[in-house]
Amino acid sequence: MIDPNDLQSLLTTRNERFCVSLYQPTHRRHPENQQDPIRFRNLVKEAETSLGRVLEVDAIEPILAPLRALADDADFWNHTHDGLAIFVAPGQFRRVHLQRPVAELLVVAESFHVKPLLRIVQSADRYQVLSVNRRDIRLFEGNRDVLDEIALAPGVPSTITDALGEELTAAEGQVHSYGTGPVDGAGASRGPGGAKTGGHGHGHGSKKDEIEKDTERFFRAVDKAILELHSKPSGLPLILAALPEYHAPFHAISHNPHLVAKGIEVNADTLAPDELRARAWKVMEPFYIDRLEQLVERFGAARSAQRGDDRLPQVAQAAASGRIDTLLLQAERAIPGRLDVATGDVQCSSDMTDPAVDDVLDDLAQRVLVTGGKVVIVPTDRMPTDTGLAAIYRYPTPP
Repeated sequence: MIDPNDLQSLLTTRNERFCVSLYQPTHRRHPENQQDPIRFRNLVKEAETSLGRVLEVDAIEPILAPLRALADDADFWNHTHDGLAIFVAPGQFRRVHLQRPVAELLVVAESFHVKPLLRIVQSADRYQVLSVNRRDIRLFEGNRDVLDEIALAPGVPSTITDALGEELTAAEGQVHSYGTGPVDGAGASRGPGGAKTGGHGHGHGSKKDEIEKDTERFFRAVDKAILELHSKPSGLPLILAALPEYHAPFHAISHNPHLVAKGIEVNADTLAPDELRARAWKVMEPFYIDRLEQLVERFGAARSAQRGDDRLPQVAQAAASGRIDTLLLQAERAIPGRLDVATGDVQCSSDMTDPAVDDVLDDLAQRVLVTGGKVVIVPTDRMPTDTGLAAIYRYPTPP
């Protein structure tokens, strides 16, 4: 997966000789996925030809080696999603699974080609789901159509043992009864005269007290790590999926501002993937609609205060000068043409098939992200304008 920080890094990577960007649609299931590695090898051949125009033969193979290795990795091709993006440059090799299909494309240039990523990464319907129980966690990322489990970042404890280590007071896996357990139950002990009694407390508290303390400390460790290593980098809303009794304790200790108030009150391990996605979207949809409504209201207020616009020439000028705080773009909308990022001049065209013609909206998005602004892809029925774009400026338009 990829987050805005990763996208920002790709946007700012430049090399005088080459940056290789490879995109292709992939498939999740057999037999459709059998063609994926074949198509990938064809793209690698294209990369070899393109690199041959700028590099000596001996310099090409070290670049292509990880791509060739990936082509032969059967396990990788058996676990793909809906699309694949790969970026190669000196000291960089990044592969990204995409949850939406992309067109097949190979570009060798002085910078990475990231436009196919923009409308995926900046889509307003993305979210994460944190599955929590007393022993371990899992993390998922998705949108309205799909939800996939993602790898936890290094440093995120996946189990209570990872989180607490030697400080774990309630030994995991023990089934001893404490407190007022049955006379013949596990944990029973013998009182004076050898008679069996019920279970007893351990140390200064009962077994239940120890478990609750460990659970709280586990939740704190998870919350802190997820916030720092997943929520902050991605900026995505976070939905808690857990048994009902864990929601209040987790929310009580959480410092994660991305954690939404409503969650999924069931153990996610008991749900089929599509059922978990359906429940997550039921939670996410009102949040998603509210976010879009707030953005629309912000734009309306900004435009009234001369701090917003939906006219392409004016927005392009603002993007070139780094004045855009937030740019709303209409999903599936394209404006053929070219943007001069230095001057903000736009040359419109009627022929999107011309190699010299690009999508001006994507060029604007790229410029806004490079200058530290935000881009949000908005569905057509929620877009506040009919021009395909709406910009909120950092400060009013100069007279």
